[in-house]
Amino acid sequence: MSEELKNIKDLVSYTENGIISKQLARKTTRDATLFCMGAGTEISEHTSTKEGFVFVIEGKGVFNLEGMNIAMLPGASIFMGKNAVHSIKAEKNTSFLLLLFNE
Repeated sequence: MSEELKNIKDLVSYTENGIISKQLARKTTRDATLFCMGAGTEISEHTSTKEGFVFVIEGKGVFNLEGMNIAMLPGASIFMGKNAVHSIKAEKNTSFLLLLFNE
């Protein structure tokens, strides 16, 4: 099996009260990053100049997108438009894949 082919769940790891991000791919038009948030951690409100897609791998949390709370449960997918205000709170250890796209 190629080194490029990996099960995403094998890359998930947590630190107590911390957030780990692992860049999986970076191309001119797209980025893929794995985020692993320890229980009780938060990413404060911010925006991105790119549109994106979040796919929840495991855990439980709340994704606030433009003032609307979205449950972060395994299998959930969330689309974010360019410049959308968003924040994240992990209630349990939570991992997700973030894909960002340039136009």
